[in-house]
Amino acid sequence: MTDVLDELQWRGLIAQHSDIDALRRALDDGPLTFYIGFDPTAASLHHGHLVAVKVMRHLQLAGHRPLALVGGATGLIGDPRAKGERSLNTKEVVAEWTNSLKAQLEHLLDFEGDNPARIVNNLDWTAEISAIDLLRDLGKHFRMGTMLAKDIVARRLASEEGISFTEFSYQILQANDYLELYRRYGCTLELGGNDQWGNIVGGMDLIHKVEGASVHVMTNPLITKADGTKFGKSEGGAIWLSPEMLSPYAFYQFWLQVDDADVVRFLKVFTFLNREEIERLEASATENPKAREAQRALAREVTRWVHGEEALARAEAATAALWGRGDLAGIDEATMAAATADLPSSELIVGESTIVDLLVGAGLEKGRGAARRTIAAGGAYLNNAKVTDEEAVVTEADLLAGGVVLVRKGRRTLSVARSK
Repeated sequence: MTDVLDELQWRGLIAQHSDIDALRRALDDGPLTFYIGFDPTAASLHHGHLVAVKVMRHLQLAGHRPLALVGGATGLIGDPRAKGERSLNTKEVVAEWTNSLKAQLEHLLDFEGDNPARIVNNLDWTAEISAIDLLRDLGKHFRMGTMLAKDIVARRLASEEGISFTEFSYQILQANDYLELYRRYGCTLELGGNDQWGNIVGGMDLIHKVEGASVHVMTNPLITKADGTKFGKSEGGAIWLSPEMLSPYAFYQFWLQVDDADVVRFLKVFTFLNREEIERLEASATENPKAREAQRALAREVTRWVHGEEALARAEAATAALWGRGDLAGIDEATMAAATADLPSSELIVGESTIVDLLVGAGLEKGRGAARRTIAAGGAYLNNAKVTDEEAVVTEADLLAGGVVLVRKGRRTLSVARSK
């Protein structure tokens, strides 16, 4: 088997690290316990978290023991961010979000076998620390110069808003998490995003000062597009993993629309496809980019991992049906709503509206005369069926899930009409 660090390096999943040779030896010596922290700053994980979980799964598949830390305590504080102070959520909201993240992680990791994943909550030990304990037992190991020199802290201090003591103290709590996991589970590797490097090193240094032990840290890169811009955000916002916050159809479409310049790199980062298959898809993307085989593989693999086989099947069926290659009647209401959310739309009066009304109402044609010419030329479709009678009205029998019909001009110009 390929060494797990070599595999992670090939996939572009390693950014910074402590002594890489010492880490390689530790991984070779036998099962190693490692952790990554996930703060409940929202009700769901998003696509960026998949990078960290992917690293966890590779290490787990190599025989190592993952700890997924959900920050029930640190989520009450919030780590400093460049754009300003976080709004503090209530304890009840953070507890609810903590449970949501736990449920998602339970789906993404393997909790069976010889090295099952374990989910831990840092509120279990942080809640027991008094103010005196924090200052006396932890604070004495941190030097102000080092804390102030952290990049994000320095930037916030230089800003007009500054930084509160609350967010400034976050790095102490995160460092203590590593110490506690070292003591409780023998955890000797902390992983995280590259923006967490300063906090992660703080935990490694704390263990060395308090326990005299040498442990390891490593970060994964923050994923950007080929042009250097941030990778993420759909039309409606973040790429959430929760199906209630972003439908599986919209999730699938996000990956399907990845640019040619990014798709091979994202296949390495976000899927478990092996090198041979990724290299085959890379060749396909180069030789026949219009087929978008690599994008379809990416969308399929990530959607299956996050939402499961059934949701993937619905997303693929809806994608095909919308463009005339499948059964529109088989699309459920939630998927139909997601699939048509960003389409041009018009209002439909059942028993009165004609295809001419709908073509003009959605802006697919500028006027009724142009709409009639399109129909006469065979270029108008209602629910993927060609319309030849411009006077025919839409009936109840035409309605799809959610009380809508699809109106298409030509092969690629699609709109939706919604009944009143």
